[in-house]
Amino acid sequence: MNAPLLQVKNLRVEFPTRRGTLVALDDVSFDIAAGEILGVVGESGAGKSLTGASIIGLLEPPGRIAGGEILLEGRRIDRLPHEEMRRIRGRKIGAIFQDPLTSLNPLYTVGRQLVETIQTHLPVGAAEARRRAIQLLKDTGIPAAEERIDHYPHQFSGGMRQRVVIALALAAEPKLIVADEPTTALDVSIQAQIIFLLKRLCKEKGAAVMLVTHDMGVIAETCDRVAVMYAGRVAEIGPVQDVIHAPAHPYTVGLMGSIPSMEDERERLTQIDGAMPRLTAIPPGCAFHPRCPHAFERCHRERPDLLDAGRTRAACWLHAARPSDVATAPAVFQPNALTDA
Repeated sequence: MNAPLLQVKNLRVEFPTRRGTLVALDDVSFDIAAGEILGVVGESGAGKSLTGASIIGLLEPPGRIAGGEILLEGRRIDRLPHEEMRRIRGRKIGAIFQDPLTSLNPLYTVGRQLVETIQTHLPVGAAEARRRAIQLLKDTGIPAAEERIDHYPHQFSGGMRQRVVIALALAAEPKLIVADEPTTALDVSIQAQIIFLLKRLCKEKGAAVMLVTHDMGVIAETCDRVAVMYAGRVAEIGPVQDVIHAPAHPYTVGLMGSIPSMEDERERLTQIDGAMPRLTAIPPGCAFHPRCPHAFERCHRERPDLLDAGRTRAACWLHAARPSDVATAPAVFQPNALTDA
């Protein structure tokens, strides 16, 4: 594994309100190496997109980074002035969002938007910038790029617009790409093309990719590692095949068990009872313990950090259980225990 290109250390994001301060992200840590794709998965409200927005520097007020560090190539970027962060965003960090129409200006041709982005971040003239823009459109699979560069966003299909957004994200040859649900609005066949494109560009350009999604199929097909988030924290992180086939956190087990299998003859999918807590009502100890069938007394009072759990790391006391804990636990945890039930 290469040295980390992105390092997120103990990230904490807060939202001040009249009723107090809401903690949306609490002690989130992970890293991504150059050429690696890290998937970030979890239920809606788990903090996936908020983590990406914090890295890009696009937190919506009154949200604020209240603690921790974000380092890109060893340089801290979470406290940079707005203008300096704006120069980094685009030059060193590219962003791909769920709805391409929110990333493209409908009044300008895609060529103009690409050329302006290239000239903003790279010391090239207009002719060279246009040549690079055409090549980017070709690289991202836009047919007849020489003609389509002068078309407007509404003249492209949804899948083609997303390719244009990817071209924009790559225009200044960034080191890191944050992709927030880039395939959600697309049909399955186009999803597969975008996944293949991200993997190819990551390999060829050596960029690090943070892929935010709720689709485990996309994660399994695309990523090298995956971080599972729950209630603003990382519940488990590790190589994607290990997390999928031998999950170490009860929440991850339930998440994997809710995915239908072509080989499974069960009539009903596994479900996780209850719902993820609101930010105003996160319980003490492990946030998952009210929904966990394996919770014991320690889970109710102490919050676990990420612990070694074989090839992955999981924030679960079951991987550091003391003899006294085992006596009070409802059942000894086994990987896939929930999916086998």
